[in-house]
Amino acid sequence: MVRRNKMEDIEIRPIKSNEWEEAMGLAWDTFILFEAPEYSKEGIESFRNFVNDPILKRLFLEGKYRAVAAYDNGFMVGIIGVRNETHISLLFVDSEYHRRGIAKKLMHKIFEMTYNDYGKREMTVNSSPYAVGFYHKIGFKDTDVEQTTDGIRYTPMIIRF
Repeated sequence: MVRRNKMEDIEIRPIKSNEWEEAMGLAWDTFILFEAPEYSKEGIESFRNFVNDPILKRLFLEGKYRAVAAYDNGFMVGIIGVRNETHISLLFVDSEYHRRGIAKKLMHKIFEMTYNDYGKREMTVNSSPYAVGFYHKIGFKDTDVEQTTDGIRYTPMIIRF
């Protein structure tokens, strides 16, 4: 598999139904590398249950859960998932592609789609500790202090665009 290194070669598009498992696999693999070391066993199991949730997959197949990915020469290198039209519930980029602007491109695509499809100009996220700096850098503001639910640590945030 040939991977390109230029950002202009990265394709951003909604994932197809047959790419769901690949997308959730990317989210899981990246979570294990960067997030899991900071989480309890309960938090790791909660995240595993989320990415393997058949209800989430059904919502995706019904068009009620939006997922967009970044592809490098057909290889999925990033994923963003949005529930309830405006809440980011997944944002993961393959470790080999960190710090190349892929997460930012995924965010901008979701902002565009959210505005065009729903007329909404804000997004929320429950940021993991690892991603707080990224979200702040692109304009998200904390709406509360860090919290833990089912072992998952997060800081609630919002952005208006």
